[in-house]
Amino acid sequence: MTQATLPRPWFDADASALAQAIVRGDCSAEKALQRTLADVAAINPALNAVCLLAPEIGLARARELDTELAACRNDDERAARLRARPFFGVPLLLKDVGAATAHRGLPSRAGSRLFPQGAPWPVDGTLTQRYLAAGFVPFGRSTSPEMGMSATTEAVAYGGPTRNPWNRAHSSGGSSGGAAAATASGMTTIAHANDGAGSIRIPASACGLIGLKPSRGLMPTGPLVGEGWGGLAIDHVLTRSVRDCAAALDVTAGADAGAPYAAPPLPASCVAALADPPRRLRIGLIKQFYEGDAVHPEVAAVLQEFALQLRRLGHAVEEASIDFTTHEVVFPVMQGVATGTALFLDQLAASRGRAIDPGEVEPVVWSAYQHARSVKATDYLAAINTFHRLGRRMAVFHERFDLLLTPTLAEPPAVLGRFTMDRPDFIDYRLGPTGLWRYTPFCPLANATGAPAISLPVGRSASGLPIGAMLSALHGQDLLLLQLAAQWEAVHGPVPLAGERP
Repeated sequence: MTQATLPRPWFDADASALAQAIVRGDCSAEKALQRTLADVAAINPALNAVCLLAPEIGLARARELDTELAACRNDDERAARLRARPFFGVPLLLKDVGAATAHRGLPSRAGSRLFPQGAPWPVDGTLTQRYLAAGFVPFGRSTSPEMGMSATTEAVAYGGPTRNPWNRAHSSGGSSGGAAAATASGMTTIAHANDGAGSIRIPASACGLIGLKPSRGLMPTGPLVGEGWGGLAIDHVLTRSVRDCAAALDVTAGADAGAPYAAPPLPASCVAALADPPRRLRIGLIKQFYEGDAVHPEVAAVLQEFALQLRRLGHAVEEASIDFTTHEVVFPVMQGVATGTALFLDQLAASRGRAIDPGEVEPVVWSAYQHARSVKATDYLAAINTFHRLGRRMAVFHERFDLLLTPTLAEPPAVLGRFTMDRPDFIDYRLGPTGLWRYTPFCPLANATGAPAISLPVGRSASGLPIGAMLSALHGQDLLLLQLAAQWEAVHGPVPLAGERP
């Protein structure tokens, strides 16, 4: 299959439009899933974005929804169904990593050869339950790097890399790379994702999508876990419209029973609130590494143009700086990632009654596992304290600026193979001279502080690859980011499918 021949998907609008079409009677939920499965069969071989299909699970749910809709006696009752289930009949891929979307019918491999058949879940996650209540039809899982530990999705367990639908020689990002490739190619209209050091925003930037990392504590994580990676990780979706991003928050946000903490509540309807443009905002622009090094010139040019667009929308954008280095942020984040991964592997070893063998996982994961054994309890607490200290310092930044604007990635999407997880040193992989920090220096800050951050597809490289810009706000100000994104989208127009002209 050549670069120019990805098949056209059956439905090219957003998830909200698909739900409306199903409720209107243009297409049944069962037929929508069947057509989606046909698109996966036609498109996925070129991208390797879907790692598990369970058509029988999805079809059973779709038929339940069709029966529910058939019981409606008039248009008013159908409209009420759509209000109750805003994603009525929309097929949904769940990422292959994370306990929040545990589903008893959809085992997870975590991108690892440790689980060749997928590990079964004992219960459905709270987030999964909320997806079902909103009308989604889960039918499979999307690819991720092993344990979600990379900014590219090239897990050995899946037999090959997940490819960027804009250019298949390039990465779709990570760790939600399969979710991004599926959504950008049109296999699905929306996909679940999660973010522990940029894993929603990196693939959003790489694949030309909208990706919001919500505020810490805003999304449910239970009942199987209290938090991910010491509070770094959180779940949401990748979308092609701001309204889908907002509507997904409307149906899923809010702490679940026993949550260790909770973010400030959102309004009753984020979608409705999108109609209200934000006030004139003060936006601090950082268009280079925190250390002052230049980012890729095409990224810098796209970011500068986006800043001009924001000024035309009435906002005040001025250059700013931050008085800490990338390593000050990324190193403690990597301590959290390594120790969280080690905890998972130790629990697995205990449950199966034998130790993890280095040949069972990729070298970066094994190295992270070993690194975690050198991390003392006081080192871990020091990392947590650094997160809080960074949060305090960003609070001072936000006394002057409402939002921080940076590139999402320091360069256009990487060529496949550049960041494979075959390196023997986890810290060098992330923080060495050619490590991932030079590719994604900006995303981990919001994970460390718990702030909301959104990547918007604001431009293209000379070769046509997507380039994203990232806006972040104070903890709890997710709606402000969405309102600004909606204001930009109204001028920019809808996000195109991969290969389309903007």
